[in-house]
Amino acid sequence: MKVAMLAPIAWRTPPRHYGPWELVTHLLTEALVARGIDVTLFATLDSLTSARLDGVVPAPYEEDPAIDAKVWEYRHLAHLFERAREFDLIHNQADFPAHAFAKLVETPIVTTIHGFSSERILPMYKPFENRVHFVAISEADRHPDLAYAATIHHGIRLDEFALNPDGGENLLFFGRIHPDKGAAEAIAAARASGRPLDLYGIVQDRPYFEREVVPALGESVRYHGPVGGARRTQALGKARALLHLINFEEPFGLSVVEAMACGTPVIAPRRGSMPELIEHGVTGFLVDCPAEAVAAIDRAGDLDRAAIRRHAAERFSVERMADEYSSLYRRIIAAG
Repeated sequence: MKVAMLAPIAWRTPPRHYGPWELVTHLLTEALVARGIDVTLFATLDSLTSARLDGVVPAPYEEDPAIDAKVWEYRHLAHLFERAREFDLIHNQADFPAHAFAKLVETPIVTTIHGFSSERILPMYKPFENRVHFVAISEADRHPDLAYAATIHHGIRLDEFALNPDGGENLLFFGRIHPDKGAAEAIAAARASGRPLDLYGIVQDRPYFEREVVPALGESVRYHGPVGGARRTQALGKARALLHLINFEEPFGLSVVEAMACGTPVIAPRRGSMPELIEHGVTGFLVDCPAEAVAAIDRAGDLDRAAIRRHAAERFSVERMADEYSSLYRRIIAAG
């Protein structure tokens, strides 16, 4: 089986710090190669992979101001689709622009929808549902008007997220600094609980950061910026709980799964994919109001961190994700 894996070009694959779509693309690519599948990764030329790397984009557009996002995105797509006949299947991880080429080639296409952002994008999905095989990353993120080939939850490399059996007393926020992700709500909950809070992540909304986060910074609320590698794992594992107090319908939430893999419970609203990822009272708490979030912080220390880790290992391994995708590929190719 020869697979063309189309990565986004906002960040390197894998990302140096932030870049969830690129991270999932990397994890899946490496797991497929380990299974003996012939994968060519179409990504920025500074990307790192054990697959065959191909591409034309010199660097990620979020890191290099000389890279015009629209120009290079279409150059990226054209480069792959000119070679479409060389592959048994194209797996698109780079959102809807690839669909513009879908009816111009015969090669089957899978698109992982990394979050159905709004009704406005439906015109680039609905007309292609009989040509492109759509994969949702959670049941909650399925659009009612679209046909899907599967729902496949993301997976992580569990060996990169060691169990921290003791955790710590500080609370954790890990994600984009943006109103959707609930940094302000995390600060308020931490203050009400009387516990310190550590925030990690890129600043995606600067006015929000200056208005809601900066005035709160001090001894009990600390902002550390984005982190990767060992620092990321350490941050996720040493917390009493991850506060994922989102204000939108979260399509998945990689940091939720990564925290649980370290044994850290997650406190989140009953929104989006959270009920699919969190087992209430076992791996964290699903809450409906700020008062419930504060009460959950008090209860977080009662949860069995080893059991939280086992739950993550059973449901969210990269091996399980790769198995589900490779099975889907084979069904699609066999169907002709």
